[in-house]
Amino acid sequence: MSVAAYILRNKGFPDALVAQALDDALAVTATVPVLAISGLQGSGKSTLAAQVVALAQERGLRAAALSIDDFYLTRAQRQRLARQVHPLLLTRGPPGTHDLPLAHATLQAITARQPVALPRFDKLADERVPEAQWAQCHEPLDLLVFEGWFLGTPAQADSELDTPLNALEREADADGRWRRWCNQALAGQYPALWQRCDRLWFLQPPDFAVVPRWRWQQEQNLQAAQPERSSMSRAQLERFVQYYERVSRQALRTLPALADRVVVLDEQRRIVS
Repeated sequence: MSVAAYILRNKGFPDALVAQALDDALAVTATVPVLAISGLQGSGKSTLAAQVVALAQERGLRAAALSIDDFYLTRAQRQRLARQVHPLLLTRGPPGTHDLPLAHATLQAITARQPVALPRFDKLADERVPEAQWAQCHEPLDLLVFEGWFLGTPAQADSELDTPLNALEREADADGRWRRWCNQALAGQYPALWQRCDRLWFLQPPDFAVVPRWRWQQEQNLQAAQPERSSMSRAQLERFVQYYERVSRQALRTLPALADRVVVLDEQRRIVS
């Protein structure tokens, strides 16, 4: 069983919400609408994206999903950043660890209705999948669903970066170089990518405190779907989530006012409003 099939079998959003998301995307005037689904780790954004694509295909439309995770820099590129800028940049995820020229080129080809290969990233290998193995879209798409944990999130003010907010920042970024570099990347490099999205939906959790638990559940689901994969321990996962905490909290503060639609979730991922 594939990871996507396992997740869709065990967790999914109501059909009415999926239909609303699809109809909302198709209502825009773009030649190929790009529906962005933003949500913190474990919120279900990949599941909702897969459901929207499946419904679009049921309606006879050509649709595909991409994640911002598919555009991570290669390990060699991140190793170079770790040497030249800060060691924490070896870990994928935060702003500045994505291949934005590749992301722009891919979305440009899709919205121009050109044939395109969809990049993929192998998180188990911590490496981009070889280009020869990327999925090929030979026919023009009618819809792209683009999902990611911080899509649409703006940068913080410089003054908000002064105080470390978790153990990772206190111990490994005491002078703030890493978080300031990531914030500068978020301010200068990502807005142009956000502008390629026609609609932005935000899956809003009650607070950041649920994210480590949700991400741990996700890790366990993936392990059940792929027993052969090497999984993180709970302690490793708690540390890993700290790489994302600052921008996640910024998303929680800002996206409810910026998104076109906000889906409010409770601690069990049930829809509140």
